[in-house]
Amino acid sequence: MDQHVRDATDADLPAVAEIYAYETAHSYSTFETEERPVHAWAHKLHGHYPFLVAEDDETVLGYAYASGFRDRPAYHRTVETSVYIHRDARGRRLGSLLYDALLARLVADGFHTALALIALPNDPSVRLHERAGFDLVGTMREVGDKQDRMIDVGVYQRML
Repeated sequence: MDQHVRDATDADLPAVAEIYAYETAHSYSTFETEERPVHAWAHKLHGHYPFLVAEDDETVLGYAYASGFRDRPAYHRTVETSVYIHRDARGRRLGSLLYDALLARLVADGFHTALALIALPNDPSVRLHERAGFDLVGTMREVGDKQDRMIDVGVYQRML
């Protein structure tokens, strides 16, 4: 295995979209209810924040990116992070590999705070974020409505 992390490219977007489409249809890890087309990922790729992929033998197995947190000027040093791993590649520590690279990039870029919102329950995601140094700072109760249930969201924070 030659797993490594690199900056995402336009060529990676179909794999990214496929990973996310599966999560959209089969889980509550995202609150999207319809697939996001490949072209919709381009704004994240070409935006102001890091967008990384983990690959093995040139196959994209997961991705991580940061987004702005709210659109008010005083939040400019705070980001929200997202990590998704292909369903067949889970358990290979790719999430940790991606987070190590993403958090290092965020520090280098001068960001101060990283937030992650986790639909609960989701023990693997909670473990990943805790290993990456995030702490639970609050829980928003029943804010999501997907798959015939109301879903809590844990707010996790890491100071960079």
